[in-house]
Amino acid sequence: MKLNELRDNPGAAPKKKRVARGPGSGKGKTAGRGIKGQKSRSGVAIAGYEGGQMPLYQRLPKRGFNKPNKKHFAVINLGIIAKFVEAGKLDGKSAITEDALVASGAIRRKLDGIRVLAKGDIGTALNIEVTGASKAAIDAVEKAGGSLKVTNAAAE
Repeated sequence: MKLNELRDNPGAAPKKKRVARGPGSGKGKTAGRGIKGQKSRSGVAIAGYEGGQMPLYQRLPKRGFNKPNKKHFAVINLGIIAKFVEAGKLDGKSAITEDALVASGAIRRKLDGIRVLAKGDIGTALNIEVTGASKAAIDAVEKAGGSLKVTNAAAE
């Protein structure tokens, strides 16, 4: 078999119907759009309109609520903090603050604060000061001999 002998399976790619190409095509003149009216014009999309019937998106029940002043925290795992300390990008001897995490590139931006989660292993004793932390993260840091200080109790 050669490259020039490659062919698609018969019927796998049917020929595209070319509309408005004369009466012999079966879709000539008005191209299947009928005569006049909004839908016969180009550039018209009546999305969600169901001919006067109540649209589906209005018939379905509305659920839930989006809090307008919800806090968004930047999330970081303990394993990533440990990697950055090992790589020398974070100083493990001094307190690891939110500003230090941003400066080292471990996290892009603070948002409403930084929240530490417990994924990953932490071998050395670290002193971390952040806005929030999970209970498992606090336990893991204390088990390693360090301290995890949460500056805002509401974020916990």
